Amino acid sequence: MKPVDKKIYLASKSPRRRELLRQIGVDFELLLLRSDGPRGADVTEEVIPNEDAYAYVGRVAMEKADFAWNLVQRRHLVHRPVLSADTTVSIDGAILGKPANTAEAIAMLQQLSGRTHQVLTAVAVRHRDFAGQITQVSDVRFGALSPASIQAYCATSEPYDKAGAYGIQGLAALFVEHIEGSHSGIMGLPLFETAQLLRQAGLPLP
Repeated sequence: MKPVDKKIYLASKSPRRRELLRQIGVDFELLLLRSDGPRGADVTEEVIPNEDAYAYVGRVAMEKADFAWNLVQRRHLVHRPVLSADTTVSIDGAILGKPANTAEAIAMLQQLSGRTHQVLTAVAVRHRDFAGQITQVSDVRFGALSPASIQAYCATSEPYDKAGAYGIQGLAALFVEHIEGSHSGIMGLPLFETAQLLRQAGLPLP
């Protein structure tokens, strides 16, 4: 009997997403999309005018999964589920992406200080005729952050390449007073929703 292929393609550069997939026993092969270069990004992460955070993350995650699935077909790779995800931070209806520099990181953390914001992570899976997407939303409340603590944090490498200028799995855990939602979702891959999608795509998970 032919063994069941339990591997997926992960279309994400995030080391946190890799760790989370390993946590639930999902084996994967990286299928990285181009984020820059002469031809530009494979999938743009620019916000469409009047697009809210929920629509934005869902669209970007699905576009990444669609592009990656097309790569599987064009390269004649073994057909396996393709998983992608996108995370953003929202406060007062504004989307906080990845800070381009220290000044932007400081401004974002000042905006989040002492307040509740939303972390939205959309997960998308493509496999043959299956196309599924789920968005998980968590509320995160920061305690009041002193200018010195913000400056010290922004002097590290942690705020950069992260939506909202922080990652809950690092030093910024010190800022978090309360969360309501999914801890793994705040990290970048809500495991409950991810498992749901992968099962629907045919992956044998417990």
